[in-house]
Amino acid sequence: MSEPLVPSERYRQGMATRRAVLGDSHVDRAQAGSTEFDRPFQELITEAAWGHVWSRPTLSKRERSIVTIALLAALGQDEEVAMHVRATSNTGATREDICEALLHVAIYAGVPAANHAIKIAKQVFEQMDAEKAA
Repeated sequence: MSEPLVPSERYRQGMATRRAVLGDSHVDRAQAGSTEFDRPFQELITEAAWGHVWSRPTLSKRERSIVTIALLAALGQDEEVAMHVRATSNTGATREDICEALLHVAIYAGVPAANHAIKIAKQVFEQMDAEKAA
């Protein structure tokens, strides 16, 4: 996906935040896999999610990361849970933070949702540990 012909300031801020949270390689892969069909969607999430919500100053990236993982776990969004668990290496959220958030998910969204997200988080942590050891 190429950038819009005239990227807005919100888009530029969103792209910077998206790269800071998810990492350059993830964003580069997402852009390379984008087509004209999903370009408007990619622009929307870059501007709205990353340029507006994730770039606001009140919550830290760590806090936003914890909230995001809890929400995605409650919604059963497996791929997004995995992506945001991996992103904690850039946001400062710890494994303990994620564990605490998923305990909240168990109470407020249900044990099955939390249990499934815990399995996903454990898999991601194993992958991250293996990559770090290599």
